[in-house]
Amino acid sequence: MTYEQALEYLYQQLPMFHRIGNAAFKKSLDNIIALTKALDNPQQHFKTVHVAGTNGKGSSSSMMAAILQAAGYKTGLYTSPHLKEFTERVRVNGEMISKENVARFTERHQQLFEQVKPSFFEMTVALAFDHFAAEEVDIAVIEVGLGGRLDSTNIITPLVSLITNIGLDHQALLGNTLEEIAGEKAGIIKPGVPAVVSSTQPSVSAVFAKRSQETQSPLLFADQIYGVVPKGTAGMYSLFDVYLKEQLWLEGLEVSLLGNYQQQNLAGVLATVAELRHQGYAISDEQIREGLRNIQALTGLQGRWQVLAEKPLTICDTGHNIDGLTQVVKQLLALKRRQVHFVFGAVNDKDIRSVLRLLPVAYRYYFCQAQIPRALPVQELWEEAQFAGLKGHAYPTVEDAILAAKAFAQEDEVIFIGGSTFVVAEIPEL
Repeated sequence: MTYEQALEYLYQQLPMFHRIGNAAFKKSLDNIIALTKALDNPQQHFKTVHVAGTNGKGSSSSMMAAILQAAGYKTGLYTSPHLKEFTERVRVNGEMISKENVARFTERHQQLFEQVKPSFFEMTVALAFDHFAAEEVDIAVIEVGLGGRLDSTNIITPLVSLITNIGLDHQALLGNTLEEIAGEKAGIIKPGVPAVVSSTQPSVSAVFAKRSQETQSPLLFADQIYGVVPKGTAGMYSLFDVYLKEQLWLEGLEVSLLGNYQQQNLAGVLATVAELRHQGYAISDEQIREGLRNIQALTGLQGRWQVLAEKPLTICDTGHNIDGLTQVVKQLLALKRRQVHFVFGAVNDKDIRSVLRLLPVAYRYYFCQAQIPRALPVQELWEEAQFAGLKGHAYPTVEDAILAAKAFAQEDEVIFIGGSTFVVAEIPEL
């Protein structure tokens, strides 16, 4: 079986959330338990950090992996979805799993898949765990796919659980309120395992406190201990001063992710690193600095306030829900450019009317449709945008919309590409 044949088998025969949406989500851990049992429970052969949240879990996972790599640990990193290539999901020290390994794993276990009938995500989690065990990683950072409590990754017992920002997303699966969604995310908190929550959100803090009491797990709200103060940018770095219990700890910390919203993620990451130090991991302050200076180089992370060109300034970001796009718009407004040319697409299970109401009416929009079944048809998106008072045109593909934006944008203006992870995935320059 070739890599291409393996992907065709996985994509065509197995439910895949990021392509077809809610129908692929199974509210049970039975399949992943059956799969990993047949594989001799590979997840029990390496240490882990588990990361959940609505926004920031991908960035936080990559920050954690970068710091651990800088400290000399052989580090696995499991994230989803991928942007360009399936192999991005499973990395060891930043190196993607080989296409040959994907093909070999799929062919070897095809009979098991036919018997268990797992989802695409369940198969991918099993592949990641099997690969990390075979590579004998020292530690793996595991990003939750969706929710937490019933997510396929939630069969691990980590050294520490990290929960980032909680916002409204995937309500049809996780609940219609922040409290319900937080309850699903809190499901990664395991008995006796320390848990870190990046941000204190009054509406959901009690949910995490309750889960902590039930599981007798130490709980830390990171922003109550770590103060993270933005100090602007220097070249391709965001600068922060970090305070520990109001004492300056890391002055001028350089972070190679430019989004201002990383301020919310940093406290949680640093608190998680502190917990690992407490458990015996040797991670120096300089290694923290080195990891955060080189996140993309160490982990391959893309699509987080990523600058693609300077004239005109061209930026992409995978923020796709109300909280994520609120942060994106805030940072775009801070640029104070004469015009923003916004290439925008969405998927069909978002509250698109609420999302569109966030977007400035003064921007020029280039509406488009990613080439996946879940994509919101561009004509429907354009019609909803008219109701929201947004000015722009519809384009059949992401590439067509980007070409149009480049044709109209002046050198001193901004092109922004986003609205959906899958729009960013189809940017030719990535």
